[in-house]
Amino acid sequence: MCGRFSLVTEVDKLRKRFFLDEITFDLQPRYNIAPGQPVPAIIADRGRRRIGQLKWGLVPSWAKDGKIGYKMINARAETLGEKPAFRNLIARKRCIIPADGFYEWKREGKGKQPMRITLSDGNPFAFAGLYDTWISPDGQKVSTCTIITTRPNELVARIHDRMPVILRPEDEEVWLDRDRCDPDLIRTLLVPYDAAAMRAYPVPSLVGNPQNDIPECIEEAGWQ
Repeated sequence: MCGRFSLVTEVDKLRKRFFLDEITFDLQPRYNIAPGQPVPAIIADRGRRRIGQLKWGLVPSWAKDGKIGYKMINARAETLGEKPAFRNLIARKRCIIPADGFYEWKREGKGKQPMRITLSDGNPFAFAGLYDTWISPDGQKVSTCTIITTRPNELVARIHDRMPVILRPEDEEVWLDRDRCDPDLIRTLLVPYDAAAMRAYPVPSLVGNPQNDIPECIEEAGWQ
């Protein structure tokens, strides 16, 4: 699964990396993003990329209770077409979620060591995501998203049995293009990222508390 990630890349670099004309909200460095929080997400809108904020944890438009979102922070790539919450979103409601690292916990003896996993070059990347809009009983519009996961590559397999789908830069345009919804094509994008282009390192245990959204969360630490 993917239950925590970071986005600390400077705004101008993000704008250029993801071909954004502008970022219309205050995008602050986030060192420990957790489910239920707003996350930046990018969609394609009439040939242009647009970034906004979505609540992490998908609430389908037909849901009766918004609390279902806490159970839908991730969607398994292998079963997207089988799950009612996801299968209707694949064609028209795909998004990318910028990040520059994600966390998993590696079992060490009787404990777990938090690990931060990034690209080797430290550059930002894009998770494959789905989004939807739910109207709460009091009429409030709530826009939410989920991060798609797949089997782990060789690096992540030593830490966890799942990893988020990180799209290759050349595949991001295909993923965002609503006119390209061939199931076979989409499946080819939802694969593990190249392990040779990634690295993992231990970080302090304080990252386990989502209230700790501080630079120390991404600092390399000794094994604890």
